[in-house]
This record gives sequence, C-alpha cells and structure tokens, in this order.
Amino acid sequence: MVVPSYSILNRERMNNIQFKIVFSALFLFLPYLGFSQTSEEIDVEATVRGKSGDPIAGATIITSSSTTLTDSLGVFEVSVPLFSEITIQANQYQPRLIIVKEDIENISLEPIEAYKDVNVAFRKVEKRNLISGVTTIDVEQLMEKSYNTSSLENMTALANGFHGNIWGMNEYLILIDGVPRDAGSILPTEIDQISFLKGVAAVALYGSRAAKGVVQITTKRGKIQKQKIEVRMNAGLYTPKSFPKYLGSAEYMTLYNEARANDGLSELYDEETIYNHATGNNPYRYPDVNYYSSDYLQESYNRYDATAQISGGNETAQYYTNLGFYTAGSLLDFGEASKNSNQRFNIRGNVDIDITDYLYATVGASAVYYNGRGVNANYWGDAARLRPNRFSPLIPIGMIEESDENSMQYVNNSSFLIDNQYLLGGTQLDQTNPFAAIYAGGSNNYTSRQFQFNTGIGADLTNLLEGLSFHSSFGVDYSTSYNQSYNNEYAVYQPSWTNYNGESLIAGLTQYGQDARSGVQNISDSWYRQTISFSGQFNYETKIEDHNISAILLANGFQQSVSEEYHRTSNANLGLHLGYSYLDKYYADFSGAVVHSAKLPEGNRQAFSPTLTLGWRLSEENFLKNSSVFDDLKLTASAGILNTDMDIDQYYLYESIYTQTDGAWFNWRDGALSRSTDSRRGQNYDLTFAKREEINFGLEASLLNNLFYVQGSFFANRISGNIVQNSILYPNYFTTGWPNSSFIPFVNYNEDERIGFDFRVDWNQKIGEVETTLGFVGTYYDTKASKRAERYEDAYQNRQGTSLDGIWGLENDGFFMNEEEIENSATPSFGEVQPGDIKYIDQNGDGLVDNQDVVYLGKAGWFGAPFTLGINFTAEWKNFSFFALGMGRFGAHAMRNNSYFWVDGEDKYSEVVRDRWTPETSETATYPRLTTTTSNNNFRSSDFWMYSTDRFDLAKVQISYNLPKAMFNRSFVQEIGVYVGGTNLLTVSPEREILELSVGGAPQNRFYNLGIKAIF
Repeated sequence: MVVPSYSILNRERMNNIQFKIVFSALFLFLPYLGFSQTSEEIDVEATVRGKSGDPIAGATIITSSSTTLTDSLGVFEVSVPLFSEITIQANQYQPRLIIVKEDIENISLEPIEAYKDVNVAFRKVEKRNLISGVTTIDVEQLMEKSYNTSSLENMTALANGFHGNIWGMNEYLILIDGVPRDAGSILPTEIDQISFLKGVAAVALYGSRAAKGVVQITTKRGKIQKQKIEVRMNAGLYTPKSFPKYLGSAEYMTLYNEARANDGLSELYDEETIYNHATGNNPYRYPDVNYYSSDYLQESYNRYDATAQISGGNETAQYYTNLGFYTAGSLLDFGEASKNSNQRFNIRGNVDIDITDYLYATVGASAVYYNGRGVNANYWGDAARLRPNRFSPLIPIGMIEESDENSMQYVNNSSFLIDNQYLLGGTQLDQTNPFAAIYAGGSNNYTSRQFQFNTGIGADLTNLLEGLSFHSSFGVDYSTSYNQSYNNEYAVYQPSWTNYNGESLIAGLTQYGQDARSGVQNISDSWYRQTISFSGQFNYETKIEDHNISAILLANGFQQSVSEEYHRTSNANLGLHLGYSYLDKYYADFSGAVVHSAKLPEGNRQAFSPTLTLGWRLSEENFLKNSSVFDDLKLTASAGILNTDMDIDQYYLYESIYTQTDGAWFNWRDGALSRSTDSRRGQNYDLTFAKREEINFGLEASLLNNLFYVQGSFFANRISGNIVQNSILYPNYFTTGWPNSSFIPFVNYNEDERIGFDFRVDWNQKIGEVETTLGFVGTYYDTKASKRAERYEDAYQNRQGTSLDGIWGLENDGFFMNEEEIENSATPSFGEVQPGDIKYIDQNGDGLVDNQDVVYLGKAGWFGAPFTLGINFTAEWKNFSFFALGMGRFGAHAMRNNSYFWVDGEDKYSEVVRDRWTPETSETATYPRLTTTTSNNNFRSSDFWMYSTDRFDLAKVQISYNLPKAMFNRSFVQEIGVYVGGTNLLTVSPEREILELSVGGAPQNRFYNLGIKAIF
C-alpha cells in the first residue's frame, strides 16, 4: 500500500524543522487497514518547504536500522516496514499526525517543549530563552489529561509562584489577549496558554496597574491545516462535602434553659414541651426543622456542557471558532427553588489574515450570555440563623378543626396553598422566612452579557529597515448585568393548638401579611462596565553573526468605566525593551516604562520604571558542554523599580477636604440656619507613586538526558511609599475633638517587604511501556511590615516587623474555674465574667486585661498560605492516561469566629456547644459556658479560637482513553476519546471538618465528571 505524499508548510521559521511520523496498528484493526499480519512495506513521501515555499534540502534523517531512505532535493522517500518508526530531524520541532483513509491527512509542526513560544509582555519568547520571572501553562495540552471547568482552576498546584496571588502580593492584573478582563469571561476550552508574569522585568512594560504581577491568558487561534472540528460533551455531578451540624429542637431548648440558669434566669421551656419536640410525633405543633435534610435539599445536582471548536486555514487566512454551552442546577429541592439553574452560552471567533506579503490583520470577538434563575430568599444565610423550634414551615389543612370556620376561610382565600394540603407557616417575628419566600415570594433572573472585541494590524517594515516591524491592537469590551424579579407578597399563619380525644388539632389561625401578586416585573441592580484598550509598537530583530539584538518601542493604555463610579480607572504608559543575546549563552534585557497616573498631583503624575535582567547558560560553557549530568543549565538575575498607584483607591487625595454638615455648632444666620464647615483632610502636593523595588534570581536546568527538569526563582521585594493618613506623624493640634476636624494629609510612608522562592521539579521516566511524569510545584514567601507610623505603649504591640497578614489578639489561659480565681486574677475589661468564661493573660502586668494585652498570634494567610505545594502525576500506557493532582497549603491560621462558633444571646446552637464548660465538665470542656446575654469577653480575637489551616487536598483525578486511530482509518472521524474524573475529592488535615464547613453559604462540593471528545 502506498501512502500519497503530503506537503508540510512551515510558516514559523526557514530552517530547524523536526517532525516524527509513526505507523502503528493493533492486530485487531489490521483488516481495516488492508494489511495482513505479516511485515509489509509502506512507501512515504514527505516534502519539507520553507516560508518562501521552496524545498529545504539537507535535513538530517534519523531512522531505525530496518528503514531505507533516499534524499533528493529536499524530498525524502522512506520505505518503512509495518510497525516501525522513523524520525526526520533537524532541531526544535516535533509533529502531530492524523491518519485518515490511508492518507497522511494532517501533519502540523509543533515545537518541542524547550522551543515552544511563551507569550510575555508584547512579544513571544522561546521557553528555553526566558530570563525574566515567568511561569507558563499550556492549557490546550493540560486539557487532554485534565478537563477543567474554569480558567484558573487548580493553577495554584500547577504554576510555581502563583497561589491565588503572585509572590504574596494581594492583587494582579488579568489580561485576555492583551485586554484587562475577568478570568470568568473565558473557559479553558478557549485558552491556548496562560503566562504568569511574576518578576519586575516581566511586567514592567504593562505599566502601573501590573506592578503586582500579571496573569496573561492567550486564546486559541487557527493554523494552516484542513478544517478541524473538535466536539466535547460532559455530564457532571456535584455532591456536598459537608453541612453544618446544628442541634435539634429538644437539645437546643435544654441547653438554652442551661444558658438562662447561668445568667440567673428561670427556665423558658418545660420538660413536657421539650419531650414533645424530641418525639417528633407532631412536627407541625412541635417543630424540629433541619434546614439541611432531604425534605429541602437534593443529595446532588447536575452540570452539563458541550463545546464545539472549528479551526483551520491556508496561507492567507486562519480561523478559530468556539461555541460553548453549560447548564447547572442547585441543591434546593422545593418550591420555586427546584427550578433554580445557571446557564451560560459563549461564542468566540479569531481570524488572522495575511493581506499582503508585508501586511497582516487580526480580528477576534467573543460574546457571553449568562442567565441565573433563583428565588427571593437567602436560604443558606437563614439556615445558619433560624432556630429549629421557631415555627413549622408548613401548616397542614387536614389538622384544622372542622368547626373552625374562620381558619377554613383563610384556606379558601389563600393564593398559596402548597400541594393543596398546606398553608405557609410563620410567626409574628417570622412573617418573612425562607420557606414562605421560596414557595410564594416569587423568583428572580440574573442576566449578564459580555461582549469583547479585539482587532490588530501589523506590517513587516523590512523595506525600510531589515528586521523592523509594526504591530497595533485595539480592544473594546462591554459588560452589563441586572436582575429581573417578580416580588410577591404572601401571608403566613401561626396555629393555635388544642387536644381532642388525645389528638392534636388546630383550634385557630393567626394571619400575618396578605397574599398579593402584582404581576409587575422589577428591574434592579443594574450594572455596566466598559473597557477600551490600545497598544502600538515597533519591533526590531536582527542577527549579526552570533549576536541577537531585539528592541520594542511601544505605547500602551486602557481605561475602564464602571456604573456609579465618577472617575474612570486608567492605565497609560510608554515602554521600551532592549534585548541582547550571544550564542544563546549570554543574555541581557532592559525593560522600562514611563507611567502616568491621574490620581496624583500635577508634577508627580509621571514616573519611570526601569528593570534589568541578565542571563547565563552555563551548559554552553566548555566546562559543562560535554557534561553527562546537565543537558541545560541557565542562571538569571533581575532587578528593577516599578512605580504604581494600585493602592491609591481614590482620586484627589492630595487635596484638602472641607465638609458642611447640618445641625452642628455654628449659626451662619441668627435664628434661621445652623451649619458647620469642618476640615477632614490636609493637602499634600508631594504625594507620589508607591514603588515596588525588587531583585530576583532564577535557575533552570535539564538533567540526565531530560530525566529531570528543574526551574526556580528567589525573590526579595519591597513596596515603599504606601500612602497613609496617620495622626502619629503630626502634632496633636492637627486634629480636634469637638468640633471634629482634621488637617492631616495623606503621605507616602508605609513599607512592606516580601521574600521567598518558588520552584518546579519534573521527573520523566518510561517504565516498560508506561510513560510517567511526576511533578512538584511550590511557593514559599514571608512578609513583613517593615515601616509603620505607630505609637503603642508596649513594644510587643508594634506592627512594624511583623507579618502583613498577622492575626492579633489575646492569649488565653484556660477558663475561670471559680469565683476565687476571678477575684485573684487581672480584671477583665470586656464585661463581667463568671466561672466558665475565658481567662486571658495580662501581658503588661497592670492588673487589667484590655486591648493593651493584644499580641501577635500568627499568620492569617490573607494573601495565601506561606507555603503551597502542588504534586502532579501522569502515566500513559498505549491509549490510556491517568492524571492526579494534589495541593498542599501550610503555615497559615484562621479564627473560628463566625456564628457557628460564637454562640450567645438568641443564636442558633451548633454541635460545638456540646463541649461547653459546666462545673461537672470543668476539666475537659473546650467551649465556654453558655449565656443568653452578649458574651463580649469570650467572643473576641484570641488564640482560644485560632486553628491551623494546614491541609493537603486531592484536587483532581482523571482517567482518559482514546480509541485506536486505526478504527477510523476509513472514516471522517479522526479521534474519539472518553474520560472520567473527580475534582475536590479529599482533604487531609487535622482541622478537616472546619476547613470543609461553609456557614451561611452554599456547601463545598465534590465534582464528578464523565466526558467524551471527538475530532473530525
């Protein structure tokens, strides 16, 4: 059998082409290929051409010993035995091969990993030549083994240096195709690559708003190939990991009586009432409402999605289109909530056109339509608030006494009979409640629309200067959202009960509210945002013998307008990049930008941000060139200063402010009008940018014939000149009491420091027929408030020198055991205490426990855990692949300070109160005594409530299988694959129950997914 020849056109480079052609078939499918099981030769012709279209001669051919070949004018004729493998190789490229109907239908040249282009600021760089603090993720490749549902899903475990932020800084700029956009506006199926720009040199060209890092998302584009259609469908299932555990009615009432006794009050609930609630014989009279039971919630809910991708093109134009839809339900399973759903439809199109040999254009557009149907109730918030014995959600009509005509009149007039059996329950205090609102309160639809448009034009200016080119881009986005709702009024009913012949009956109903359906659709929460972005740049690249020189001169800016915000958010800068390399061994890059900010006074609105990067590939030096250990070894160092206004959250802070208020202290006109004019802020026309000053070092190495790959960075930065308005910096007469005035201006003063490292280690090994990859990704950082204006009486309270995300509070010393211990201890200043209340350490020994005894307790992890670790494992055997991803976060703490743990007054009781202090449990108790008053002493920031958030999560597992391509040799189908996976599967931690707990909101979920993909 002869396979017809196919011409491979390489538009990227004139030379250095590598591709591999592999022929293999399982014996099972040999008849479909027209083969017998004996060896049979296949004649293959492949023509390799350059950008000009002329054949390239002189490529090196590496073959197996059983392969014969000839080389004639760049046309390679290879005779290949069945099941053999050949490689036609120069450098840098490897193939993708699809065999359809006995033809080599599609061969696209793909750079090998080290030579792949990485998108950085306004340019592309080969991965092996990166020197400026960049981590990149090939999302298209990742999706082949790990199907994700959101753009940044699990990136903390895959991208070193990124863990919800970049290098411990609390904000970063997200760019999608160069335009500031939300990460939620794009799905993984649309993404080609994500670049995490971390170091100062990597982000400098983007200006002020990028000073804390950039997440740069690049969408897929068309390629020179026959039309390719990829369809992907998924069916997923969400299952809750845990629900809050609240006490039932009987236990709650029993403990509430105990709390009243602790406060010297009589019992509220008698034993018979508690018993009746405990039996559950009549839940309508003696309710015991569990908001998390199957009466109201499903065990799981579904998510379905489908995506179609169409791409292709020729030398003149290439195109890519993505159409996607998903829908998801909710856990709520009654009333209008059973119809809850979220739906999203998106369409994206990218086109690249070569207008002439010297002029090209790009166009991209995207639209996202999102609708969310919900109810007019905060079910999860009320579930954490409403006590189980307060009321019955439903009142059964069948339990109304037949002679109670008034109650039956209510039934006959009601507009909201539930299943024709129930009225809506409530009380005078619960006239609106989540159950009644979900059954009768109406519904709402959240509508969001996002429209994004990109266009660009570029020119090859070689006729003016060899190596010179121009590129420009323009983007405009419009996002809008609003709520449409029907808000019904409804009546609730509180029953009066009686016993008749031992049977409980409703003797009467009290109605609160009225049923009313206006039929009017209400529009609320209208919001919009418009973004306009522009960049224009001249690029220059040349090679003089072994010297590579590059340069970029650019202008870049964007502006965002948001509803109800008077002033637009802007970013504008001029940028310059100069790059030099010698033999891909020595590197030097300069990147700098002149930034502008309207938030600063005239004269201080411009600043220059310079950065410098040096690189050295040691593996090209003579002492390592023939090393059997190092395949590649590169060291880099960067330093720079970035000026930023990111933390200046208002305009005109350099101006003094005077306010006029009514009813104050000065009469402008006797007996007629009372007004005052107060100073609130002084002026400071020296206010200027904050500065990110940084030095970082990088290492990249490949060892033992690519068995190991190592990459890492060490960074130390300081953000100085953060603005504050602090009275400590000025004499006390700058502020007054009554009338309340201040002449204190905002000044550049505070400084923050961060130091840390990130790393990536990959191990690649083929074990028999199984190809495995084991990867480790980690980031560690430490923060410090290096400069603060503060005046504390005791030095241990100084924030300067401690972590930026520090937890401050009191140190506990157990519980007060008796009145004698209270009398002999330092006096608490937060209210009267009793035995069973928390005792605190008097840090300064003044005999009083107050805010002067607050100390540093630990790191909160507001910017992410100090140390994060990702572990990924891939195993491929024949057409099977297995992928697993784990993520650890260590070194941070949190407070158990929500309503689940801080229980007093009329709060709902959770299971934590079972371990309360009583005289009988004084030696084993882990929770303070119960009280119906406000417990200011117990419920405040202290180490008593602090816990470690150390955890390791099994974030993802997926098994994939691709059907043998030989099955489709005679059809239009090129590939079919199936996969099954799970996300957020397991948490390992001493505090797992707390970490998996959601109070006042929807629960955390595991996600199980079954998917199928096909390529045509």
